[in-house]
Amino acid sequence: MQVAVLKESAARENRVALTPDTVARLVKSKVEVVVQRGAGDRAGFPDAAYTAVGARIADDAAATAGGSAVVLKVQPPTEGEVGLMDAGSALVSLLKPGQHLALAQRLAERKVDALALELVPRITRAQSMDVLSSQSTVAGYKAVLLGAAALGKFLPMLTTAAGNIQPARAFIIGAGVSGLQAIATARRLGAVVSAFDIRPAAREQIESLGAKAIGGEAVSTSAETAGGYARAQTEDERASTLRVIAGHIKDVDLVITTANIPGKPAPKLISAETLRTMREGSVIVDLAAETGGNCELTRPGETVRAGGVTIIGTLDLPSTVPYHASQMFAKNIFTLLQHMITKEGALTIDPNDEITGAMLVTHDGRVLR
Repeated sequence: MQVAVLKESAARENRVALTPDTVARLVKSKVEVVVQRGAGDRAGFPDAAYTAVGARIADDAAATAGGSAVVLKVQPPTEGEVGLMDAGSALVSLLKPGQHLALAQRLAERKVDALALELVPRITRAQSMDVLSSQSTVAGYKAVLLGAAALGKFLPMLTTAAGNIQPARAFIIGAGVSGLQAIATARRLGAVVSAFDIRPAAREQIESLGAKAIGGEAVSTSAETAGGYARAQTEDERASTLRVIAGHIKDVDLVITTANIPGKPAPKLISAETLRTMREGSVIVDLAAETGGNCELTRPGETVRAGGVTIIGTLDLPSTVPYHASQMFAKNIFTLLQHMITKEGALTIDPNDEITGAMLVTHDGRVLR
């Protein structure tokens, strides 16, 4: 069976779907791996590293995808890339299901079974396949570094010849995977860290990292869905959340926002009015920019100033740490492939399977979701 790794063509995307170490493991299990020339260059994995572990290098996307049972990508394929995939093959990539209906229809017309990595179910068996969690770890780490670089202050307390310098105060909104990594990173850099999440289980996680959990009055026992995500709040709950954030944010220097609701626009948690109460020179890094942003004035892909506050609307942040982000992504993909490939080397895509069934966007020429 042949697996193809396409070179990413999306703007800003530096990751690659498989790294040489995961290719080596596939080759040992009798899977043929074809990698498009230069696919790993931007992540720090040259073609020679792939050939050294048994992969074949193909000159272009057509030569890579042709004859492959599975095509792997990070970002959704272009229409041209879909046209290169064989009927009956499978695509595994991020697909932004529900946002790209035309792409899903084209994949169905091509008889390609498409599995969206965003839809890996949050169950124990699939934990090691969850690219959203692995890439959120990267985003939470890098968000703090971006914020620290934009902040006109040191994060840690310092004793210098010019006297003592007080530590900066960092506030993390949302304590999912990216939020917890942001807390840990800000703590390691010496900031005084506080955090807020509407889910009651998050409080213990926040405090275990040495941060202060705030806003207990806005926490709801029913705030978490069965899948582990925060649900959309009622108007009363949202008003309580906004009061907590507005009351705390005026005293901090760096804010990292991470609140997302799957399949919906990001909740607006920092209004223009709240921004006016923030300290001069403070910084917001909005990790929800791709779905509209948690800050009312966030502009996706841009850095803007509102009064004395800098708002960074970062996009595709994991791609800015491509080496390790690719390694983590590739291990998620490898585990998924292990689940899909039989001991005899055949590909099986079972729509009734609790993992692959949940991920299928197209199957047997039909759009499922």
